[in-house]
Amino acid sequence: MDAVDNLEYNTERSKLIIPEYGRHFQKMVDYAVSIADREERNRVAKAIISVMGNLQPHLRDVPDFQHKLWDQLFIMADFKLDVDSPFPITSKEVLQQRPEPLEYPQNFPKYRFYGNNIKRMIDVAINWEKGDLRDGLEYAIANHMKKCYLNWNKDTVDDQAIFQHLFELSEGKIDLAADGENLTDSGQFLKNRTSKSNRGGSSGKKGQRGGSRGKKRY
Repeated sequence: MDAVDNLEYNTERSKLIIPEYGRHFQKMVDYAVSIADREERNRVAKAIISVMGNLQPHLRDVPDFQHKLWDQLFIMADFKLDVDSPFPITSKEVLQQRPEPLEYPQNFPKYRFYGNNIKRMIDVAINWEKGDLRDGLEYAIANHMKKCYLNWNKDTVDDQAIFQHLFELSEGKIDLAADGENLTDSGQFLKNRTSKSNRGGSSGKKGQRGGSRGKKRY
């Protein structure tokens, strides 16, 4: 009956800080923290590091890996272990710092169907000197925007809508609406898209016919 009363259950145990090392490692670290003599505490801490390194012997002599082991030792000790570390001790506050949020790469999420490369192309065109070369690039960008619009939205689109989006994305530096020229007809883009889908479908049918050859028919 006494043996049953002395059983330990996980629900009654303290939470493991680094579960990968297991309960026995955590108990070793807790014991090292409780040692009053500093010299003995240093000796036990080095012994724990040695055992931790034995789990990955091919890395235990690498300086960066040694630094990682010491950091993990202090983390498991909740930074209450006062020993002489061969590496700078990372503070608890530094480890708990939240990283800066990453900026979303899309500058204009309202027009995500154009893709991020369109904005990069517009930025390049803005930096070019005005002339025929820049005019050609601006209309090429507008045509590509129209193609992207048709791929993801509907079967027709007014050129003025594309010009307005380009004007907005370029912060007013590219205005093609005033030129009075038209972009490639929507039907041409749709025709190219249909022909590509038909080629893909025909190849699939050939594969199906080829796959049925040699089969017995009853």
